[in-house]
Amino acid sequence: METLQVKRFVENIHIELLPKLQIESVNPHDLVKVHHIPPPWILLGTGNYAAVVHHPDFPDLVVKIYAPGRPGFEEEVEVYNRLDKHPAFSQLFYAEDGFLVLKRLYGVTIWDCVQLGIRVPKRVIKDIDKALDYAKSRSLFPHDVHARNVMMYEGRGLVVDISDFLDKEYCSKWDNVKKAYYWIYLPVIYPLKLRVPVSLLDFVRKGYRFISSLGKRVMGKR
Repeated sequence: METLQVKRFVENIHIELLPKLQIESVNPHDLVKVHHIPPPWILLGTGNYAAVVHHPDFPDLVVKIYAPGRPGFEEEVEVYNRLDKHPAFSQLFYAEDGFLVLKRLYGVTIWDCVQLGIRVPKRVIKDIDKALDYAKSRSLFPHDVHARNVMMYEGRGLVVDISDFLDKEYCSKWDNVKKAYYWIYLPVIYPLKLRVPVSLLDFVRKGYRFISSLGKRVMGKR
C-alpha cells in the first residue's frame, strides 16, 4: 500500500469523519450503535466494541473505530504487529487515538452465507484453520472466532476480527463452528442450499452464550 494513499486517508478521517461520527457501545455484549456517519463514508460492520467504516475514494482501506470507553485498541495494534502479512488476515497501516487503518477484506461472513443459502466449501474452513495455526506460531491465541468473524471470498477463508488474540483463555467458539459445519451444515444444509432464518441463527447464538456463561459459573464454583 502506498504511503501517500494511507496519509490522505488518515487526513480524511480527521477532517471529514471523526468530527461528525456518532458511535456508542451501550452494552459490551451487544453490537455498538452508530447513530450518524457523514457522507460519503459508509458503515461496513459493527462489533461489540468498534465499527468499521470505509470511503469510496479509498477502496482498499478501512478504518476501525473504537467506541468511547471501550478497551482493546492497544491490544489489537499489538496483534496486527505480530501477524505482519498473511493472506487470510487484514494488515495494519496506521493506528492512532482509538482508530486503526487496515487493509480492506472483501467477502461474505459465514453467518451471512448460511442465512442467504450461499454454499461454504470445506476449503474455506481449512483455510481458516491454517490461518489460526499461523497466528499461534506468532505467539497469539485465536479467541472469539465465530461465524460473524470469518468470511469467504472467491472460495477462500478469511479471518476478520483478531482483536482478542492476546487472550490466553481457551475459547471453543471456532471448534463449535466446525462441529456444526461438519455435523449439520455439510450433510444437510450444503447440498440443499437451504437458507437458515436470521431469527433462528440469533436464537442459537444467544443460547450458546447463555450455556457458555452458565458453564463458566459452574466451573468457577468447583
